[in-house]
Amino acid sequence: MGQEEIVFCRGGGCTAKLGPGALAKVLEKIPKTKDPNLLIGYEGSDDAAVYRLTDDLAMVQTLDFFPPMVEDPYIFGQIAAANALSDIYAMGGDVKTALNIVCFPEAMDLNILGQILLGGSEKVREAGGVLAGGHSIADSDVKYGLSVTGTIHPDKVFANSGCKEGDLLILTKPLGVGIVCTASRMGEASDAAMDLAVRSMTSLNKYASEIVRRYRVHGCTDVTGFGFLGHLCEMLGDSYSALIYRDSIPFIPECEAYVEEFYLTAAAQRNRNHVGDKVEFAGCGFALEEILFDPQTSGGLLVSMDREDAAPALEEIRKLGLPCAIVGEIRPKEEKAVTVK
Repeated sequence: MGQEEIVFCRGGGCTAKLGPGALAKVLEKIPKTKDPNLLIGYEGSDDAAVYRLTDDLAMVQTLDFFPPMVEDPYIFGQIAAANALSDIYAMGGDVKTALNIVCFPEAMDLNILGQILLGGSEKVREAGGVLAGGHSIADSDVKYGLSVTGTIHPDKVFANSGCKEGDLLILTKPLGVGIVCTASRMGEASDAAMDLAVRSMTSLNKYASEIVRRYRVHGCTDVTGFGFLGHLCEMLGDSYSALIYRDSIPFIPECEAYVEEFYLTAAAQRNRNHVGDKVEFAGCGFALEEILFDPQTSGGLLVSMDREDAAPALEEIRKLGLPCAIVGEIRPKEEKAVTVK
């Protein structure tokens, strides 16, 4: 794509999200909606809204869009769609319909837009959903994503804040895609690292979600722009703390070297500023800290599960082919929300 490649990908994905601190200040000023059928709204930092329609049927709604983080428009479309669809799976729901959200420069080749939409539509079909339309506007930069509607039983919703003391935490995808994409834009990422990052970002969380539904799940979220530690702190709230096993964290192997070369993101620093004082690192190097703060695009599910169920669930998840692990446990409330050691 020559010159257009530079314009197409300036660095995006979930690194483009507003910082969690700034977002929280805005949202706290918005009046809360009081409706007994709104089972989950935005006040709990959950991944999607859940609205009860009947005693045995609820609707799950979400939307997500962002600028490209890879040069290939087809792969970008796949990643953006997988990321948006993920919020339905993080709630334990099933995808039904999706609408495209498109921002595109009028002067750019429309074939590029066609490839983005093709990649997105294929992921919607893989999810078992129907692409039902969308909305587009002319913009100075490319942005793409989906508004997604799913369904779920009202009594089977995975809220992000339902974890219980003694639960084990499972992470279903490797961390580090933000670091790898940053290194790639500098021409320094290896083919192996980028291939694993792309495979992770384009993999639907549908399959991991379907597996964990067969077990006793108490809390679930997907790890995206606020990084592993940011989303974990949202899960813990003011009720619990977590011990994270530093040697069990799955991440793209080359990430440590890229951190040493300072291929970092501003979003990771925002995440550190927001929750860093809630975390105690014991014997952790700077590289692992950055990996845990790194914003993920289309990241894995972080599942708080009954201790006895974690090992058999992980055995099934491993068959999906991505690095995954039991990464920690839920503990009673301590001075620090998270201890990594």
